[in-house]
Amino acid sequence: MVTSFEASLQTISVHHVGNPLQDERYALSDAPISLKDEIIPRLLMQYFLTPFEKTNEVYHLMHPGGDLELNEIFHYCTTIFDDESKFHEVSEKIAKHLYSVSGHAKIKAGEVYIGHFSGVQLEGEQVDVVGIFKSENKETFLKVYPQEGGFGLDYEENAININKLDKGCLIFNTHKIDGYKVVVIDKTNGSNEAVYWKDEFLKLKVRNDNFNQTNNTLSIYKNFVTQKLDDEFEMSKADKIDLLNRSMKYFKEKDTFEMDEFTGEVLGNNEAIESFKTYKNQYEQEYDTKIPDTFEISDNAVKKQARVYKSVLKLDRNFHIYIHGDKDLIEKGFDDAKAMNYYKVYFKEEE
Repeated sequence: MVTSFEASLQTISVHHVGNPLQDERYALSDAPISLKDEIIPRLLMQYFLTPFEKTNEVYHLMHPGGDLELNEIFHYCTTIFDDESKFHEVSEKIAKHLYSVSGHAKIKAGEVYIGHFSGVQLEGEQVDVVGIFKSENKETFLKVYPQEGGFGLDYEENAININKLDKGCLIFNTHKIDGYKVVVIDKTNGSNEAVYWKDEFLKLKVRNDNFNQTNNTLSIYKNFVTQKLDDEFEMSKADKIDLLNRSMKYFKEKDTFEMDEFTGEVLGNNEAIESFKTYKNQYEQEYDTKIPDTFEISDNAVKKQARVYKSVLKLDRNFHIYIHGDKDLIEKGFDDAKAMNYYKVYFKEEE
């Protein structure tokens, strides 16, 4: 979690970056923005830092070849941390780098802001931060102002909503040897153009901590139950939902994940257990991410996954059955007369 109540904005430069595929160019400013009063810095701090207060995933900068110095953002941030007098010069290079990776047809033009902050805290450590942000979506705002005899009404087009940050990242001046600590926000919905911010511009790798170990294990298990089990076992959707509910119950009640304990309590079938372990190993090899068999469970990761774990049984377009408890209280059958499937649900009281 990022906290910024003691943070201050030291300097900020703004440039414009277009899309080269749309024959759009970039435009660089001559100098950093002049921050003459207290209001603009306060609004900018709200716009840039507040969205990160609820982020949990921490990344590191990396390069596929293994040499961190080949990561452009790592090199540029190191230059700023070492010599702040080079800030604006480096901010221009960051804007040019962003332009060079903005080649997807759906990437929108927008302003890119590079800021140098002090006193930003992450995981109890307060350090300097380089922030890189991009605003792509503009809005129209109404302005009401007093005038003689009442009020006047005006509007502002192509304005920025400071409560909606499109893209941003904070690079913390700590753990340099690992590629610094990095938190990131990307509100892009489309999967094709979304990768350019994290993968091409920043080149990030997820830090393998207990948050990501918890998050990845729950994701792997969910995919295993919903996609893989059908290849090896005949299971109803109600049975799958029960397996998902049991896994979520385990993670909510336990402080520590133990692979053998988890698979024994949740799966309970030797063939299914071996299949899940194989599935997990394949994930680790494909994504080059080792998940230990024992780790501390992250409550924040469990809460995040709980939002996407589905316990709803959808029947045509007529009924939704929410399964939260004992699956033995629901039975599936087939009615020959109606030539339709049915579920029989047992309960004691109707609420």
